[in-house]
Amino acid sequence: MNENPEAELIAAQLRHTIDLLRAEINALKAEQAHLREFTDHRLAQLEEQARDHENRLRSATDGVTQFKVWGSLASGGSGFLSLIALIRSFLGGV
Repeated sequence: MNENPEAELIAAQLRHTIDLLRAEINALKAEQAHLREFTDHRLAQLEEQARDHENRLRSATDGVTQFKVWGSLASGGSGFLSLIALIRSFLGGV
């Protein structure tokens, strides 16, 4: 082993460099996993918000439609009663 101390020094330096690279790769993997988890969570939140927004729009649309139907029925009913009153007035009103 003491035959070539320079080679042993280079080998030790290479082992140390390899250990540093492995540690850096592991740190990058951990960071990537964390970012992936965060991104998946954020995507799930955005999808939930989109579904909620869509449900609210549908609910509002249903409410407007119902209001228009009832408004039309009320308007039609009052128009019909006005027509009956007009006919009664022409026929001599009872």
